[in-house]
Amino acid sequence: MQTHTPDTGAIPADSMPLTALLSRHSIGPRWMVAPGPDDDQLALAVQAALRAPNHGRMRPWRMVTVSEAQRPALADLFEQFARDSGKSEEDVAIERERAFNGPVLVAWMARIDTGVAKVPPHEQWICVGGALSNFMNALHFMGYGAKILSGRKCQHPALVEAFCAPGEQLVGFVCIGTPTRALEPREPDEATGLLQAWSVPAR
Repeated sequence: MQTHTPDTGAIPADSMPLTALLSRHSIGPRWMVAPGPDDDQLALAVQAALRAPNHGRMRPWRMVTVSEAQRPALADLFEQFARDSGKSEEDVAIERERAFNGPVLVAWMARIDTGVAKVPPHEQWICVGGALSNFMNALHFMGYGAKILSGRKCQHPALVEAFCAPGEQLVGFVCIGTPTRALEPREPDEATGLLQAWSVPAR
């Protein structure tokens, strides 16, 4: 199908970047191996995150990498959450193991300022989500798999204290690595009803 592309440098609808974007989906940590992205590639993904909608240029997010040397300390924090939650010894071991998910692990934090009238919290959360999406899309374009994992432990006081500055929330942990298998083609998701023409409601 031919599509009209205005003379503005726009990317054609059948271009490789859009084809790659339409093939993206999350890859679980068990389907990842080393290598993960290096520092330069992560920095490039951060630049992509900065291209997300950002009303007021607030940048209400930041991230930190968890190195291999720091994984045991993270496992201790996950264990503390599991024990405080009354989990069994088997589940405690599972939680500890999750700290070693993915060759590269990035913690993602949000900082939502409720005192900015022109940029209400929901707009700031849109920025956080858009930045995270751009970050993961960039990694996909580089050939890496990624998945964000969160859950109740992200609200546990020990983890919040370890990762968050005052006023921040721990959104989750992005696991990143090289997929061990090719992405399986997926049928396009049903989009019917998601884009509609507006009209004045009948009264």
